[in-house]
Amino acid sequence: MILTLERYGVWLRSIVVCLCSALGVVSADVAEIPLAMSLLVPALLACGVRLYALRRPLPFAPLWTLDAAVVVLTGLSQPVLGGDGADVMVEAVVGICVITFQHEWATRPLAGAALAALGAVACALGDILSSPGHSPELIPLVRMLFLAGLSRAAYLIVRAQARAADRSAALRAASRREADVAAARRAAEREYLATLHDTASATLLMVSQGDGRDWSWLPPRARQDLEALSAVPGFESGSVDLAALLGCVPEGEGQARVRLKTRIDGPLAVPSGPGLAIFNGVREAVTNVARHAGVREAELRAWAEENGAVVELSDAGRGFDPQSVPARRRGINGSIIGRMHAVGGSATVYSHPGTGTRVQWRWHGRARASRSGDGAQATGIPRPPRARAHTAVVMLIRRQLLHGAQLAALLISLLSQVTLSLHQLTAYQSVYRPAWAQTAAFVCLAAVAATGAAYLLRGRQIPPRVRWWSLGVVLTVSATGAFTLPPERLTGAEDWAFGLVGWHALFLLADLRVRAFAAFLGAHIGLNATAVFLSGAPTAAESATMGISAISNCGLQLSVGVLLTRLLHGTAPAAGTAAAREEELRTRERIHEDMQRDHKDRYRALTATTVPLLVGLGHGVLSPHDEEVRLRCGVEAARMRRLFAESDAVSDPLLNELRACVEVAEHRGVTVSLAVRGRPGEVPVEVRRELVDPVTVILGRTRSTARVTVVWTPRTVRVSVVSEDCAGGRGADEAAQAHGHVSDSKVTVARTTRGGSVWVEAGWSRPAASGVDQT
Repeated sequence: MILTLERYGVWLRSIVVCLCSALGVVSADVAEIPLAMSLLVPALLACGVRLYALRRPLPFAPLWTLDAAVVVLTGLSQPVLGGDGADVMVEAVVGICVITFQHEWATRPLAGAALAALGAVACALGDILSSPGHSPELIPLVRMLFLAGLSRAAYLIVRAQARAADRSAALRAASRREADVAAARRAAEREYLATLHDTASATLLMVSQGDGRDWSWLPPRARQDLEALSAVPGFESGSVDLAALLGCVPEGEGQARVRLKTRIDGPLAVPSGPGLAIFNGVREAVTNVARHAGVREAELRAWAEENGAVVELSDAGRGFDPQSVPARRRGINGSIIGRMHAVGGSATVYSHPGTGTRVQWRWHGRARASRSGDGAQATGIPRPPRARAHTAVVMLIRRQLLHGAQLAALLISLLSQVTLSLHQLTAYQSVYRPAWAQTAAFVCLAAVAATGAAYLLRGRQIPPRVRWWSLGVVLTVSATGAFTLPPERLTGAEDWAFGLVGWHALFLLADLRVRAFAAFLGAHIGLNATAVFLSGAPTAAESATMGISAISNCGLQLSVGVLLTRLLHGTAPAAGTAAAREEELRTRERIHEDMQRDHKDRYRALTATTVPLLVGLGHGVLSPHDEEVRLRCGVEAARMRRLFAESDAVSDPLLNELRACVEVAEHRGVTVSLAVRGRPGEVPVEVRRELVDPVTVILGRTRSTARVTVVWTPRTVRVSVVSEDCAGGRGADEAAQAHGHVSDSKVTVARTTRGGSVWVEAGWSRPAASGVDQT
């Protein structure tokens, strides 16, 4: 914004200096024109240098010296130019200079103030030299300094509004960034859980069940699981050939092998996120065929559709009812359906008992783009619509800049009217014909300013009806001022309305395109020109003088309208785009950092138990024939299933996580009874982990039967398990070790061992300030 204001000031000053200088030369005496040109040409050349400096910045000292030379040479040209228009031209040029200096030197307010003072001194000195023996007129000098102060105040108001917009945009961006990061972390968590389910969890569960006698497939699969767990999900980019990916779907080994009949129409180019989601989903579906379908053959098909691809896996197995699958079973809900939803696609399972199963994956580029918004990449990380966020930022910046510009125009209107214009009105009452009309026009204009202030100072926009009525009043004031003042006095010291009504119209029309404001100024100038020509054609000198006044007053106001249009429709969108790009970069960096940290934390949590098991199984150090190894695998598989259940949206998360652990034990042939006493309540996730983990250890080591009980009281929650044949009697010790991982939750564990019988109870006392009624 500061750069735009600087360019605006330089161009406005240069144009006004050129036009007013030309009109001043026209109004000068013929004999004085060469000398006048010798004074004005250097000022014009200085303006050219200033324009050149916009492209290639120059040091502070030369630029300030050039600006000082403009006002000094112009101010001292009064005695040389002579004629009736000299004073008007000099006042107009120096006045526009001291006004624009406050924008050109916005970052150096002292330099701008010094130039304004220098301009006033030069004008006063030129006035003295042009009229020896007469004291300089103070009113034009005071007016000049007053307008310079208003210019600086207007800049400060607009800057304050722009900074307020920046702060608001930054707060909104921070909120969106936090939402983006949270969404990305949730998506990465879902992908991590799906990967964990498809790899380590499935492998350890099969080992714990002792399925099959041929374990030749286990070492390479354990090593593959380790690689999958160590990879960071969510950072895929670019595109892949889905047909080539599907050609690499593993069919399994030994008794778990499923022979795939493939009919793939390739190549199928899709973004890597959806491609990998489909590949991993198909891999999990093939594993489900091997484990549940009762057949060893399946058909895999893939074909292209408009802007997308379709993949289908079907088998002629025993089938099932998809609606009857519990939410905590992660194979279908997480690894197949959830993965596709995360990347903007869909996965559907069609099956009935006895009729086989068909799973279909669909991904369409248009659907993904509509979900993700501009610039989103299909990487499995949901991202909000960037177009709407960018539009919101632009609208915020526009609204704040518009409000600031309206306040600045209102400030200029009010202060100019109650100071300069009021002085003119009272000093020249005898000139007006009639005086009461001018006074009534003044009051009406003050009422328009007061009405605008009533809305703008409360942060509201002026309603359209009020705006157009007010604009009609302002135009009426312009006509009154033009036709109740002698034509030769128009635009002179007696005409208080000519340079004032434009500011009132500006804050009324600021939210419209500049053509509306230009039309008003044209009507305003046209009314005054009509009043002049009705009394007879003016002389060249009179026309030049009026032209100088029109340029210095209406030209300044029109340039402000052009600048406002530039700020609202050029600078604001550019600032919004730059802010959106910067914020997107920050968000990407934050997502990358948080996901890296989350991945390290997850992998660190697995290194204590799961990773050693996979390493031992992958390198042959641990044997699946060893009962102790199978028991350890069962415990870790149950812990993973409890972890998967954490993300389920259920009314009783604690019971849901316990059931997930119970199901793992039941898969191994253990009979588990589960009883719940009392009214369930809210338990923090960290506490649930410590309450369930001792039970998980005991169930993982139980051979035949176990009983799990959950007791809710108004103050406590207790989870206990009784196992009649815990393997080796080591369950209680392992439960204590597992509980020792976290100590802040204040969960207590009690244990008793008698031979093969083990009883373990974990309890948690709810803080008194929790406010949860468990009665």
